[in-house]
Amino acid sequence: MLPRSIFSEEHDIFRESVRRFIEQEITPYHDEWEKQGQVSRELWLKAGEAGLLCPNVSEEFGGLGADFMYNVVITEELARAGATGPGFAVHSDMAATYIDTFASVELKDRWLPKLISGDCIAALGLTEPGAGSDLKEIRTTAVRDGDDYVINGQKVYISNGQLCDLVVLACKTDPSAGAKGMSFILVESDREGFERGRNLEKLGLKAQDTSELFFNNVRVPASNLIGNEGDAFKMAMFKLAQERITIAISALAVVEAALEWTVDYTKDRKAFGNRICDFQNTRFKMAELSAEATAMRVFVDHCIEQHMHGKLDGITAAKAKMLCTELQCKTVDECLQFFGGYGYMLEYPIAKAYIDARVRRIAGGSSEIMREIIGRDMFKD
Repeated sequence: MLPRSIFSEEHDIFRESVRRFIEQEITPYHDEWEKQGQVSRELWLKAGEAGLLCPNVSEEFGGLGADFMYNVVITEELARAGATGPGFAVHSDMAATYIDTFASVELKDRWLPKLISGDCIAALGLTEPGAGSDLKEIRTTAVRDGDDYVINGQKVYISNGQLCDLVVLACKTDPSAGAKGMSFILVESDREGFERGRNLEKLGLKAQDTSELFFNNVRVPASNLIGNEGDAFKMAMFKLAQERITIAISALAVVEAALEWTVDYTKDRKAFGNRICDFQNTRFKMAELSAEATAMRVFVDHCIEQHMHGKLDGITAAKAKMLCTELQCKTVDECLQFFGGYGYMLEYPIAKAYIDARVRRIAGGSSEIMREIIGRDMFKD
């Protein structure tokens, strides 16, 4: 691996604490959580106490007041450990960031301390049965009625859906206005008319609860509006760069971990009297993957630096998301092959990495949508 210059000594110290937390509080219990379909709420409280939730939120609201590099460290260490159950990134880097960036001081005071401590778990309500990557097609509505909004609609594939106490919900406050009629409204899960659907059974990410959510005449105060009516699409486009670079960061961490597992395994495993690493096919395949990972590491670290300075644009983030998730799927597939039959056994991390990887080319914008975004930018007038 290339030496990385984007982290300070403080980041390295924090990384060690995150690694210890994962080893002590996540890894021993992850298999059981996969059977249950969700992690324990106790983990969220422990994570909050350890500073793993919303670390970049200001100390004014109980956060560490840290930079985004702390979020990067958490994302990388969870990915390397195969700790796919805890939805910390959705909570901190996707849902809470809308409150932290755009919400009123009153909403920040009410929710950020609870999001930081783990007493409140957040979800981001974007995707609907008929609206995935094309957000302007959402149909969930919020109709103003006096001092309230009345919300009706449905969301699907919502991470943290079974555990969430708060949903940052995208809905149409003006259905006739297209993208300009979208707003973000906070919906508490104890509101009358809010209903969780089933915990969806997925190919991978077994310990990450993913749900359908239903809103049947849910009344929330108008003060739960984040920012102004009609600003949600603009907010989402602004925040999607962070979401997509976070996905790229996670994907590349898995790539690097998979290469390490495979090197170690092929040094020990023998076939026909030779170590598997002594076969030219092994060395050539691994060399190619290593070179691609190195090139991607340079690009992703550049993107992280750009994001730290507020300069990461959506097109570059789309490139990083597309390339890293496709490299993730390619790497875990080719590395699994070197494990032979053992690679098909879930007791080996490469097997879990294989089934968990596939969604990365879909979630956060599919690879096809990333290509469309990049292509449109290339050929714009």
